[in-house]
Amino acid sequence: MIAMDIRNREEIRTLMQKAIKDGDTEGFYQALDQMLAAIQADLQQSYERQVNGLRQDLDSRILSARGVRQLTTQERDYYQKVIAAMQSQDPKQALANVDVVMPETVIESVFEDLRANHPLLSAINFIPATGRVRMLVNTNGHQEAQWGDLCDEIVKELLAGFKEVDSGLMKLTAFLPVCKASLDLGPEWLDRFVRETLYEALAAGLEVGIVVGTGKNMPIGMNRQVGDGVTVKGGVYPEKAKIAVTELSIDAVGNLLSLLAVDPNGKSRTVRDVLFIVNPQDYYQKVMPATTVMAPDGTYRNDVMPYPMRVIPSGALDRGCAILGLGYRYFAAVGTDKAGRIEYSDHYQFLEDNRVYLIKAYANGQAKDDNAFLYLDISGLRPAVWKVEQVTAPAPSTNAELSGLKMGALTLSPEFAGATTSYTASTTNATNVIAAIPADAGAEVEILVDPPVADAYEIDNGTAVTWESGETTVTINVTAADGSTTKAYTVTVTKS
Repeated sequence: MIAMDIRNREEIRTLMQKAIKDGDTEGFYQALDQMLAAIQADLQQSYERQVNGLRQDLDSRILSARGVRQLTTQERDYYQKVIAAMQSQDPKQALANVDVVMPETVIESVFEDLRANHPLLSAINFIPATGRVRMLVNTNGHQEAQWGDLCDEIVKELLAGFKEVDSGLMKLTAFLPVCKASLDLGPEWLDRFVRETLYEALAAGLEVGIVVGTGKNMPIGMNRQVGDGVTVKGGVYPEKAKIAVTELSIDAVGNLLSLLAVDPNGKSRTVRDVLFIVNPQDYYQKVMPATTVMAPDGTYRNDVMPYPMRVIPSGALDRGCAILGLGYRYFAAVGTDKAGRIEYSDHYQFLEDNRVYLIKAYANGQAKDDNAFLYLDISGLRPAVWKVEQVTAPAPSTNAELSGLKMGALTLSPEFAGATTSYTASTTNATNVIAAIPADAGAEVEILVDPPVADAYEIDNGTAVTWESGETTVTINVTAADGSTTKAYTVTVTKS
């Protein structure tokens, strides 16, 4: 684990993201200089600490236990040749003649770090890829299987519910100013420097593209309209209309989630992996006060939402803006340059005793449907407050009717209706279970049985009555929730 001032790194990353959004090339290079200097200085310190602790035994088992990533034979061969080329008098020509390319395992390691350590990238459908990316999108939403004979028409109908989206990967370029003296530290150091630099470049660039990307030479952001009927001008996708949110109450959040619960075709879907992305300053000034409550023990609970969701601060968003959506409905693909080479750069400011190189990576992404993400205006979001509301209790119900009456399998005459109070039935059974269902849950039901010979008696609702030969009168008395409104149903049962 690299020991670095994470807060400082986050601040630098925010500057990089702001420069990317504003198109501020000079500002981006200044922030990139700070980031690369921080990475290089920390890696050198980390490497020296590890080497000092491992001088007695460079066994790979101990190296691995101390946190040094073990290089494969292919990786070590690659980095040794790259170092030799970088140390030459003409690194540009030497790198062009390097006969090996960056092994896939290097970029896979970067992807693993991105998935594990980056909150946003770990929450979306993020995959490594090369070249162009084609994905199948279900245009019919949720589909149910159909019963019947298997036929070609059904297969065609199901396949017709998908469309293919061809996403060309957009180029990201990461610069690596490398101190010439540090190349003597060996392949492990260069590997870590390359992976750390790629991580920071990809993390900063991808986050901007995924959250607010215009779609022009970059991913289509979560705040952009996608799908059929969207008018794209000059390669730029239009922004979604913002929804004003002033509180994160149960009702407000529920209404927002209800918009995500249906796809563009109006079909329902599962609301899961919910993301709430906000500007870092807005998080502390608006979202935290709106989602922090005091527990009974006097401590505070942060990010308390009415529905499970992950709150992610992102410098890609402007102040007052937020995004609510389904993480699993965003698709992003990232890959390295097909050639997989580190190249010498002639287009960057040179520092004393440094040489500058670049690595190209490619990425793209977009939401799978337009309903998957909402663009919010939280500039007026208010802090959470305890609310005491006086509610007048509703008047007790006066409904004393039954909604259903059954006596086992006996047929009532006439057919049961709540407004009809007198019935007859005939049977040869010894017993039948009586079930009287009140129309209002607050009503009470009393069942009295008056056989032809013995005294009348009461039975519990949902229990059996024993029939005697002749006519037995069953009376069902219903008392409404108000305690005074009553209604009596009678059934005369004749046993032959």
